[in-house]
Amino acid sequence: MGFGDLKSATGLRVLNDFLADRSYIEGYVPSQADIAVFEAISAPPPADLFHALRWYNHIKSYEKQKASLPGVKKALGKYGPTDVEDTTGAATDSKDDDDIDLFGSDDEEESEEAKKLREERLAQYESKKSKKPAVVAKSSILLDVKPWDDETDMAKLEECVRSIQADGLVWGSSKLVPVGYGIKKLQIQCVVEDDKVGTDMLEERITAFEDYVQSMDVAAFNKI
Repeated sequence: MGFGDLKSATGLRVLNDFLADRSYIEGYVPSQADIAVFEAISAPPPADLFHALRWYNHIKSYEKQKASLPGVKKALGKYGPTDVEDTTGAATDSKDDDDIDLFGSDDEEESEEAKKLREERLAQYESKKSKKPAVVAKSSILLDVKPWDDETDMAKLEECVRSIQADGLVWGSSKLVPVGYGIKKLQIQCVVEDDKVGTDMLEERITAFEDYVQSMDVAAFNKI
């Protein structure tokens, strides 16, 4: 069980495939499992491994709270696909062995065999994974859109918000919610594909209607 060598391009590809239909390494909330894998990666994954990069940036945001996340951190090899061997740090271990073994020909032979076996397993895993349909990660977001005052045309404001179209964005139900002094805010639901639409983009596009919109806040955010 493992991801292979998470400091290599092959290991990061396995991690990316593993996260294609998952938000976290284990379960449905960030945990010590995510921290264990995060700390084994030497740098952010490249942009083309977008599932791994999305997960990496999300877990990085928990840096100050990582000690309080649930779960017990286990050995790295306890996480990931069951048919891939964990080899993160194997290069370092081999170097240490070379330092104390003056007749290392047999060890080198074993290392080559282990490397070949690992590559075969990774190839089998990637072949198996490629045959599975990709699961698109989606989120349901509830937005609060506030007008400037009680004279703002709320029907026009909602029309402006719904006019925002993007691949991976679907608008849902809405209602007007009183906030005081005769002012009502627009509360509107939408479903987004996580890799295509983010809250920053929504805020930028919605607040661009500055004649009607004072501000936008995220009232609720749930993974689907």
